[in-house]
Amino acid sequence: MSDQETLREEMMSILTRQRKSYIAEGEVSAETRIDRIDRAINVLEKSSAKLCEAMAADFGHRSFDQSKLADIDGAIGPLKDSKKHVRKWMRSERRKVMFPMNLLGSRGRVDYQPLGVVGCISPWNFPVQLTFGPLAGVFSAGNRTMIKPSEFTPETSELMKQILEEAFDIEEVTVFTGGAEVGGAFSSLPFDHLLFTGATSIAKHVMRAASENLVPLTLELGGKSPVIVGESADMTLAAENVMAGKTMNAGQICLAPDYIFVPEGKTDEFVSAAKASVAKMYPSLKDNPDYTSIINERHYDRLNGYIEDARSKGAEVVEINPANEDFDQQQHHRIPPTLVLEPSEEMQVMQDEIFGPVLPIKAYKSVDETLDYINAHDRPLGLYYFGEDASEEHKVLTHTTSGGVTVNDVIMHVAQEGLPFGGVGPSGMGCYHGHDGFKTFSHTKAIFTQSKLVAKLAGALMRPPFKKAS
Repeated sequence: MSDQETLREEMMSILTRQRKSYIAEGEVSAETRIDRIDRAINVLEKSSAKLCEAMAADFGHRSFDQSKLADIDGAIGPLKDSKKHVRKWMRSERRKVMFPMNLLGSRGRVDYQPLGVVGCISPWNFPVQLTFGPLAGVFSAGNRTMIKPSEFTPETSELMKQILEEAFDIEEVTVFTGGAEVGGAFSSLPFDHLLFTGATSIAKHVMRAASENLVPLTLELGGKSPVIVGESADMTLAAENVMAGKTMNAGQICLAPDYIFVPEGKTDEFVSAAKASVAKMYPSLKDNPDYTSIINERHYDRLNGYIEDARSKGAEVVEINPANEDFDQQQHHRIPPTLVLEPSEEMQVMQDEIFGPVLPIKAYKSVDETLDYINAHDRPLGLYYFGEDASEEHKVLTHTTSGGVTVNDVIMHVAQEGLPFGGVGPSGMGCYHGHDGFKTFSHTKAIFTQSKLVAKLAGALMRPPFKKAS
């Protein structure tokens, strides 16, 4: 037996144990669900500092404050929200039944039943939030889970494995760490549902493996999320919010603004406002504890390659470096926020998801140009509109399709637990967060209770032998 087969057999044995335990449990009470949610919250609260240290080590440097805000608090929030609402979400929903059965005592309802065992493959860019955040939906829906965190953040992944397996029985939560071989075996398991968060290119392999067992999937991917700055927009506000989103985690966010449209003649105004915004947030960059490193050398080289490719093909490249620091010699893989003005389509920066602090800027004459461009490309995970023109905003929203939208800001729709989060087409499949997460990780079971009177009538009117009316 090969190592891959041995690994899969080990994973399969735990999946079997979890599924048997789930079946033996029967109805999963609200108390059990809340207990699991509470343990996840307690783990995060107790291990917050260690997790932030591990993330900083994995990135080379990562802001502790950002890690606390985005990863720790960003996971505790959804867990507390699900705890608050789980009893309400669990209630059966009454549904109407057909006339005249509704008048004769027949009843219909929908019950939300746990799926069983949910697999979760989490990424490296927000390793804690995107591992623990989904547990809000998984646990509130009454499921067990097996988790495969990213190999690109090995210290964080190993720490999460340790603290989760100390807090949960193996039949509730199990974590498998490792590289592509582990991920390949994991994605081939016959889960009751599989959540994958990561790159579109990897999602194709995950989906192919899951299809062998007809495992239902939620895919949270990414893509090139556009920003449209309308004529009516406050340019300073737009630049501040866009650059805050683009520099958070050094742009290593699936929802980071990937490129921006500004009205013709206003590019210089946006560039000036962007420079002022970055200087205000980061007076210096090279050793600034608030500015995050690129995750590894491969991604650092990839991003610098995008910049050099754009420069060599004629784009104007504007590096925003408030303290004029030299980044050729540095301890970590930091890249200053970089603007690429009027990029052409053959440039790599306009072909691939950037996932870093590089922002292409394109000028437009009419908003229809921006809509035509967006609609000619893959549907993005996020879309952002800045402006005070209600009719233009309506046109942008109704003439584009994206996973979600934030108006007059970027990224923030993902932070709203009352809104579903997910992509569309190449940017994802399915959604979760809040009540939508509970429903994603539940089986929606239709239950019809026939009345005795209708059952008797059905015997005479709806079953053979059928008689023709005389």
